[in-house]
Amino acid sequence: MNDNHNPTLSSIRKRSTHIAAAVFLSPALLFLVIFVLYPIINTFQLSTYNWSGISPTRTFIGLDNWRELMSDTIFWRAFQNNITLMVLSLVFQVPFALLLATILDAAGKRFNIFKVIWFLPLLMSTVAVGFLFRFVLDANFGLITFFSRLLGGGPIDLLGHPDRALFAVIGVVAWRFIPFYMVLYLAGYSSLPDELYEAAIIDGASQSQYFWRVALPLLTPVIRSGAILSIVGSLAFFDLTFVMTGGGPSHASELMATHMYRSTFLTMRMSYGATIAGAMFILITTIALITIKLLSRKEKQQL
Repeated sequence: MNDNHNPTLSSIRKRSTHIAAAVFLSPALLFLVIFVLYPIINTFQLSTYNWSGISPTRTFIGLDNWRELMSDTIFWRAFQNNITLMVLSLVFQVPFALLLATILDAAGKRFNIFKVIWFLPLLMSTVAVGFLFRFVLDANFGLITFFSRLLGGGPIDLLGHPDRALFAVIGVVAWRFIPFYMVLYLAGYSSLPDELYEAAIIDGASQSQYFWRVALPLLTPVIRSGAILSIVGSLAFFDLTFVMTGGGPSHASELMATHMYRSTFLTMRMSYGATIAGAMFILITTIALITIKLLSRKEKQQL
């Protein structure tokens, strides 16, 4: 009878493990609650008010901001631009980054200098990159116009043309972030055992056969992680677009984040900006979860 109440050594160890886990995890959990969970809740709460951000009073208006958002053509155009950015980022960033990582892994130490050179765009400030390409793509004095005139053509306006501005920004985004995914895939290559490559070569496999039959299937989890990061980053993108075009011309390159910034700080509608932020959270979370679900289902089918 007393034996049932006497703690055993395993139960003491388990309780000690739980206590240690709680002690070490509590700072991180507290950080998440204060800086992640509370801002999300506060954002949705603020979206039910009419508030400028500086006024001492707030007026409760319920779901009026959400009704306005449903008919906000600028927001939905910005969402379409984000989807375009997301798709083209996946099309360009992931394959090119994988190609560069494959070249660097195959070349070994001989191409170490290229690791530094190709990584340089990511080391530069995003704002500095935005201003740099803003001048490079300038219709009057930019390099594109300079070479066009050199070949007998006229000025080429990329950032000021409604049909080209978004794609010009996407090109700069891809140029800047391909090095990040390149490093991610290089890390994936470094985790592959050398014995697999040696065994494949001994069996008579070529470099391309090793890549398609051995390396690529093993890199699938890393590629999937890179794709998810690219999707989430594209849907929440802000800085380069804001510096290069400000969302123009005529909202042609508007993104959800730039529209949120303009609504919040330029027109002083803090509550409506919170509504846009809440909608972004719902849309990005939904798309990310759907993507993870589809990729996980595809991986299970392959297994």
